Amino acid sequence: MQRFAFAGRTCVITGAAGGIGAALALDLAKRRAELALVDRDVEGLERVAGLARELGAAGVTAYPVDLSDGGDRLDLAAEISSRQGPADLLINNAGVTLIGTFEENHTADIDWLLEINLHAVIRMTKAFLPQLLSRPGAHLVNMSSLFGLFAPPGQVAYATSKYAVRGFTEALRHELAPRGIGVTVVHPGGVRTNIATSARLSGVDPDSEETAEGRRFAAAALTLPPEEAARLIVAAVQNRNPRLVITREAKAGDLLTRIAPARYWAIAQRLGRSRTRVD
Repeated sequence: MQRFAFAGRTCVITGAAGGIGAALALDLAKRRAELALVDRDVEGLERVAGLARELGAAGVTAYPVDLSDGGDRLDLAAEISSRQGPADLLINNAGVTLIGTFEENHTADIDWLLEINLHAVIRMTKAFLPQLLSRPGAHLVNMSSLFGLFAPPGQVAYATSKYAVRGFTEALRHELAPRGIGVTVVHPGGVRTNIATSARLSGVDPDSEETAEGRRFAAAALTLPPEEAARLIVAAVQNRNPRLVITREAKAGDLLTRIAPARYWAIAQRLGRSRTRVD
C-alpha cells in the first residue's frame, strides 16, 4: 500500500476541539488537508478551525455534534461528503472517562461512556465506510488507549471500551486490507490532555481525598504534549502502520501484559512500590 498523502484529502476528526484531536487538526492543516472537525464543544471547535485556516488547510468546516446522543451519523457523513467531498481519512479520536470503581459507578454513566468511546466509533466507521471504500488508499484510525492493553482497577468502564475498540479495529483491519484500506489502532499513554482531569465523577464523593488524589495522579502522569502524539499518529497513517503504542509507559505496559498476562497488575504494583522507595 502506498504512503498516505494528506494534501487535498478530506480528513474527518472527532474530538477535534482539544487535546490530541486539536493537535491532529493543526498538524494536518500544515499538510494542506481538507478538514472536517467534529466535537460537541462549539467554542473550542471554532477556535481550532480558525487556527487550522491560518496554518493553510485546504478547507476547514466545523460540525458541532454530541456523540453521546446515539445517532447513526449517516446525516453527518452525507453532509461532509456534499460540502467537502468523500472522506479519505477518518480519525475516531473522541473519548471520555469516569472516576470511581465499578461498584460505585452508576449504570447510566457507564452507558454514557460506552456510547462515546465505543458505539460512536462503530457508528462513525459504519457511516463513513462507503466513502472510504470509494477512495483509493483511504485510511481509518481508531483511538484505543494504554488501558486497551493494560486494565487497572478503578478503570473498569474505560478499559472495557478501549479493549473493545482494539478488537473492533483489529478485526476490521483484516476485513479491509484486501480492499486497499489502511487501518491503525492507537494506544496512547500519558498524553497531556483533559480526559482525566475532566473525567465524570460516578458514584464518588467529589470532595473526598481519594478523588483529589486521583486527579493529582492524573496531572502528574499525563506529561507527553498532544502535539507529539499527533506527530506520531500522522506518521503512522503516512506509513500505513497497523498499530501505534505511544509513550514509554504504554510500551512497558504492553510488554508486561505479554510476559505475565495473568499477573501483570501485581507486578506493576510491586514495581511502583519499589520505585517510590527509591525516589
